[in-house]
Amino acid sequence: MDILTVATTPFTDQRPGTSGLRKKVRRFQTPHYLENFVQALFDCLPQREGATLVLGGDGRHYNREAIGVILRMAAANGIGRILLGAGGLLSTPAVSNLIRRHRTRGGIILSASHNPGGPDGDFGIKFNIDNGGPAPEAFTEAVYARTREITEYRILESGEVPLDHPGEHTLGGMTVTIIDPVADYAALMETLLDFPRLRSLFDTGAFRMVYDAMHAVTGPYAIEILEHRLGAPADTVIHGTPLPDFGGGHPDPNLVHARELVQRLFQPAPRCPDFGAASDGDGDRNMILGCNFFVTPSDSLAVLAANLHRLPGYRTGLKGVARSLPTSRAVDRVAAALGVECYETPTGWKFFGNLLDAGRINLCGEESFGTGSDHLREKDGLWAVLCWLNLVAERQQSVAEIVREHWRNFGRDFYTRHDYEALDPDVARQLVDRLRDRLGTLPGRRFGDFTVASADEFAYTDPVDGSVSEHQGLRLLFHQEARLVVRLSGTGTEGATLRLYLEQYEPDIARHDADANDYLAPLIHAAGEILQVEALTGRSAPDVIT
Repeated sequence: MDILTVATTPFTDQRPGTSGLRKKVRRFQTPHYLENFVQALFDCLPQREGATLVLGGDGRHYNREAIGVILRMAAANGIGRILLGAGGLLSTPAVSNLIRRHRTRGGIILSASHNPGGPDGDFGIKFNIDNGGPAPEAFTEAVYARTREITEYRILESGEVPLDHPGEHTLGGMTVTIIDPVADYAALMETLLDFPRLRSLFDTGAFRMVYDAMHAVTGPYAIEILEHRLGAPADTVIHGTPLPDFGGGHPDPNLVHARELVQRLFQPAPRCPDFGAASDGDGDRNMILGCNFFVTPSDSLAVLAANLHRLPGYRTGLKGVARSLPTSRAVDRVAAALGVECYETPTGWKFFGNLLDAGRINLCGEESFGTGSDHLREKDGLWAVLCWLNLVAERQQSVAEIVREHWRNFGRDFYTRHDYEALDPDVARQLVDRLRDRLGTLPGRRFGDFTVASADEFAYTDPVDGSVSEHQGLRLLFHQEARLVVRLSGTGTEGATLRLYLEQYEPDIARHDADANDYLAPLIHAAGEILQVEALTGRSAPDVIT
């Protein structure tokens, strides 16, 4: 097989975001577009000659075609071995686990996470380094710089590898090992959680749960673990077959997009199942539901922090915890009560990696339905679901009972996120810039029922390596134990997404069962007065509320 050197010209839009490079499928299908980015990645990879890499994706449209290109380019660039999930499938947590278990140089993940799929949907590619976590900014910036100057890429002239069955193949001078995408991950879960106790939940048939895989990558993982290893009924996993367009749905595990799951969990007993959960496109996010009860991701992180010692893989308890800036401060209260450090980081899982590697934390999470621990260097949706099942089995309480007891012990942080999607990028930036310019004038001013105590732009200094990340979001703290965070999201592919994060602490048990949107209505009104979103964007309401 001959190696071709193909002349090319740079693209100007290949700067990776917080989760790699995400664009519309049709952009990736532009001649040379994928190849340019992959070559830039290989050019920046140290010691790539003879290296082993992991490769896989969430099965969305263009996944298989992209894998074929990447395999041919890897062989042409001196990669020694590729570990590839059968069918081209690997969840993001599974990739992180394989990198760590097999001590590979890193891994390439093909996914746009929770973004829609299909020919008109989104596609993405990111690189995880040898600790199993997303590449740091220094690496992604080097890749971007290389994409701006690239003039050629290397690729095998021909050669195909059958993707669908485990086995070993040769491509040029490179070995391609097709593996069961689920086996290593499932084995890891058995070391962390009490599988015998989990099986006891399903022994009598009295406990009922529904897991919505959203026609995304976690379907095979959930079926193997929940139905085959834990004995849950065969219909426990719904939408369990990965599809290139996610069945026409939006693989984002929230109250808006997981409609069927929400309908099943919010109905009168006894028809209502005891437990509900969902994961996203690539398996790194999770939503937890009880019968007629939604657990916010922020509360989920706080509850896991308070109960971590109950899980077999974490008997020593919480060593430290980290949350992203927009995530509510509920977990801060748990950390303070337990006397451990709580770190506030920018959005993006890569910021947790140094803290995990340094042993400063063993649990981390973010409000966008992501939770993880030191078992991997990625958030892990199915792991979080299994942790919650383990708590239900261990404590012999329902999801609602566990959360309400947590609120009694620590108070409740009412929380909501408002997303304004597909905004004109210039308008979105203008809105944020206007608020940034006013930050110094806001302390002491009153908006509705709230008085601003402080206002700043969040910057993060990594306590491990001293690196500084600036311009990570605008935050306003109010004297009334409330907070507003404003930032532009980096995970969309069309227009700009403005996100407002609002929270208020309530210690009074008598008010804990209030509806979150009703409770936060005065704060939402104050935020509107401060930001003037409708006046600047013409939007009278957010597109998504979670």
